[in-house]
Amino acid sequence: MDINSIAKKMVAKGKGILAADESTGTMEKRLKSVNVECTEKNRLNFRETLFSSNSMKTNISGVILFDETLRQTSSLGISIPELIIKSGALPGIKVDKGAKILAGSKNEKITEGLDDLRPRMEEYYKLGARFAKWRAVFSISDTHPTVQSIKSNAHALARYASIVQEAKMVPIIEPEVLMDGDHTIDKCYDVTSIVINECYKELQLHNVNLSGTVLKPNMIIPGKDCKSKVSTEEIAAKTLKCLKNNMPKEVPGVAFLSGGQSEIEATRNLNEINKINDTDFNFTFSYGRALQQSALKTWAKSMDDKSKVQKVFNHRAKMNGLSSKAEWSDSLEQVA
Repeated sequence: MDINSIAKKMVAKGKGILAADESTGTMEKRLKSVNVECTEKNRLNFRETLFSSNSMKTNISGVILFDETLRQTSSLGISIPELIIKSGALPGIKVDKGAKILAGSKNEKITEGLDDLRPRMEEYYKLGARFAKWRAVFSISDTHPTVQSIKSNAHALARYASIVQEAKMVPIIEPEVLMDGDHTIDKCYDVTSIVINECYKELQLHNVNLSGTVLKPNMIIPGKDCKSKVSTEEIAAKTLKCLKNNMPKEVPGVAFLSGGQSEIEATRNLNEINKINDTDFNFTFSYGRALQQSALKTWAKSMDDKSKVQKVFNHRAKMNGLSSKAEWSDSLEQVA
């Protein structure tokens, strides 16, 4: 399968991407929040429960894995990538090494991990991965993001994308404008527009084949401490406008990050965006917490009852699958 076909499969209508790429440190926080010890066995148990659910066949197009998970063997005796492929989904891999303080800046960040990326991509391909993810983060304040932060992170994303395509894999481009702060929805729109525009300038400079990429942006949402309330309709309209104005037409589609939204908010907003989508882009999801949170809480109480956990996960995946086709409604949540 060529990279354009892979990218199209990743954003196919009715399906989306499960972001199960939490680092060991992040998983420790998640498991601690539900009073479960963060051991390798427990991490694998939870993730395998999701990866062997029915919704993997019907509503999940791909799974982003952490390095540890890509190398693990399932209880069926096959590798985790094989388990995912068996369901018809694509295995992917998070390849960045986290956001560190940007040199010359007091508190903005740059994502690291480029130095040994080429040999890692070769190994990840052999292990079964067919797409990769690299996340850049941008904070909003009276002074941020700076031109230095925007240009440095866009350059790193483009270098990453070029190396990933060299390894015959699809790069997910994830420039996340964070929800932290009290900024308005208009400020989020302006900053996100500048960030996405700069990313595509760099991607084109680095000869990245845009038809073999997927964009994973934030939705246009006010900061979580903003006192002004906005409607779902306004979020959808501004998000669509931002992408129409800044995304090249060659890109097959978008898999939104949930970025701190609740499960229902992330589903509702995606549905509304698709209701007014008048472009050729496919809009779907690449959610972590917004797909897993209820399943995680259920699993913590019933670790041996896989079917109970899978029922919760299947519902959430189905709801988001419907949202990717603008077929979701609040009333459908009542049957969970």
